[in-house]
Amino acid sequence: MITDGRSAAAGATDEARLPGHRAGGLSRRSFLAGSAAGFGALGLAGCVTSDGTVLAEAAKIYGPMPDEKFPIPATDISKVDPKYYRRTVRYETKEAAGTIIVDPANFYVYRVEGDGSATRYGANVGRDGFLWNGDAYVGRKSEWATWTPPKEMIRRQPEAAKYARGMPGGLDNPLGARTLHLYQNGAYTLYTIYASSEPESIGTGITSGCVGLLSQDMIHLYARTPVKTKVVVLPA
Repeated sequence: MITDGRSAAAGATDEARLPGHRAGGLSRRSFLAGSAAGFGALGLAGCVTSDGTVLAEAAKIYGPMPDEKFPIPATDISKVDPKYYRRTVRYETKEAAGTIIVDPANFYVYRVEGDGSATRYGANVGRDGFLWNGDAYVGRKSEWATWTPPKEMIRRQPEAAKYARGMPGGLDNPLGARTLHLYQNGAYTLYTIYASSEPESIGTGITSGCVGLLSQDMIHLYARTPVKTKVVVLPA
């Protein structure tokens, strides 16, 4: 993932898409890259009594967030496979509580809870050629960050030039409502975990190496993640 040095996370999104552009058409938010227990009340194994129960809980978790700086509409959960809804699951790991583990092969992000369980979120991840793995940490956090395309991207997609001085935070911004910036050895990796407003992207590989969660999930994770939190990205 390449940046011109001014980007909050220039490679977080799919370079085939710009704001207002979708393959074969237009879209407002197409430049891609609740409760702490989530579905915990339904059981650590993710068991539920019925599809109706799943949808009812999801509608609550992914409902509108009118108090945000830019009010966030409800997520269209019909575009998300229910297996990617936020829930508490059994998860055995040697990592400490609070650690974030990214599983790109299965399109999940876990927050370790420290009692043999984890909060699991559905995610989008890097497309072929942009996947990576290793340990990092949250070096800084941003709310409604400015996004700036890298020079290399502008050369490939001249229509991105209008954002060369940065796209202010907002619902159309690729980084969305919250961003966790990943560092290694004191240096910004240019990779992020960010908020996606495209529910259909969850469970797909579309980004330039960054990891996207639904806006409501990202806000949930962000609030529980201090700077210096360890992040483990597993091999795909």
